[in-house]
Amino acid sequence: MSRRALISVSDKTGVVEFARSLSQRGWELLSTGGTFTALSQAGVPVTAVSDVTGFPEMLGGRVKTLHPAIHGGILARREAGHLAELEAQGLDTIDLVCVNLYPFRETVARGAPDAEAIENIDIGGPAMIRSAAKNHAGVLVLVDPADYGVALQEEVPASERRRLAAKAYRHTSEYDAAITAYLAGESDELPTQLPPTLDLHLSRVAEVRYGENPHQPGAVYRWGGASGPVLDARVVAGKPMSFNNYADADAAWALCQELGAQEEGVVCVAVKHGNPCGVARADDARAAWELARDADTLSVFGGVVALNGTVDLTAAQAMRGTFLEVLIAPDVTPEAVGWFAAKKPDLRVLIAGPSARISVLDLRPLAGGFAVQERDARPWDDLCPEVVTRRQPREEEWNDLRFAWGVVKHARSNAVVLARGGVTVGLGAGAVSRIWAAERAVANAGGRAHGASLASEAFFPFDDVVRLAAGAGVTAILQPGGAKRDPEVVAAADELGLSMVFTGSRHFRH
Repeated sequence: MSRRALISVSDKTGVVEFARSLSQRGWELLSTGGTFTALSQAGVPVTAVSDVTGFPEMLGGRVKTLHPAIHGGILARREAGHLAELEAQGLDTIDLVCVNLYPFRETVARGAPDAEAIENIDIGGPAMIRSAAKNHAGVLVLVDPADYGVALQEEVPASERRRLAAKAYRHTSEYDAAITAYLAGESDELPTQLPPTLDLHLSRVAEVRYGENPHQPGAVYRWGGASGPVLDARVVAGKPMSFNNYADADAAWALCQELGAQEEGVVCVAVKHGNPCGVARADDARAAWELARDADTLSVFGGVVALNGTVDLTAAQAMRGTFLEVLIAPDVTPEAVGWFAAKKPDLRVLIAGPSARISVLDLRPLAGGFAVQERDARPWDDLCPEVVTRRQPREEEWNDLRFAWGVVKHARSNAVVLARGGVTVGLGAGAVSRIWAAERAVANAGGRAHGASLASEAFFPFDDVVRLAAGAGVTAILQPGGAKRDPEVVAAADELGLSMVFTGSRHFRH
């Protein structure tokens, strides 16, 4: 009895060459539909599945492999009893199943009408894959062209068969999850609401030497078929990315893009341990970088920097004296890349991947599960700022309040940000007390606090922050409001001649 392979693929990458190699090794090939046509036209000997089943393809191709002649050949254990049953029915074994599925996700992604999406739900394909994977001791199952070479070996070890079976079940599981999400009105790639069940199909896209610390293994995974500017960035110079590099680059890029959407010119964001440490806007990349660097020259050392404009040679050379881990931008000129490679060979230089729709879900790991919430994506234009003091903010103060609010949203709570002229001059983040966050921001600013505006991501329980800020020279404050002592806080601002704005929107970030 010769070995038989059933090949029916939507992704035809390399399939003709693979099938020809099998045929040359004595395999009998079975196929259906477009794959049968492609192999026949390429001169590869192949038998139509309908000739094996004795039934033509039916219902526009919906029924072709759902037949005992196919599933019996796949599911039969290679032992006397099962083989005798096959022989009694005039059936042969099928020893290799090479199948990948109708392009359902691709069909949905291009906005096809519902009827076309439904027609691209594969039925026979998953059934054959699952059958072969269940019987992987006797049947090779291939769902990925990258594994075709395995089947060309003389002997495939049991461990490899088991690996391929696991990969096959993962393939059908992700496919079913995409269909489930579509029928439930969600996105296949990124959930858009809080559903009763949440499937996390993660595939590893990058290995890192270790996680946050050397004793922790780490890797980077893609959620379903989603994309991301950092996840899909091109590393054009420097060392491979680390676990912390990915996390900080993602944080820096997110803030850079949010500010870039509301601020004119070029925005530069420096991040350290997940927190912004220097943020500035300017007319060009070099000026933005220099302002962000000078906002906190101590903390920026070893930081991650994002810019939303092109980094040219002039901007690159301005980074000469500062040790940085990562630089990410939408474009880096060839001259700048060459300079970085020669002068800062350890700096990872990334060109951001295409902008992607971001999941509205934010997941935090718990022991045994996750806490899930909608991502904090509220823009400034969604707010209704209310001036609650006698003095109205001046135009330049409004600009700085808006800028500081964009930054403080991305700092870890408790957080306070001082800004002046489109530059952060003082940041306090991750404090367990709001006054401590304010004290850190004021100390960080020093004399630059004079004339600055202050933003807090949550309300003031007391008037202490107002009095501290006024003593440092701050002239305008923005906060959510909503505390029991709001009247006392506003009265202190009026007493000290400050402007204060309530946003009505808190932005904790734990």
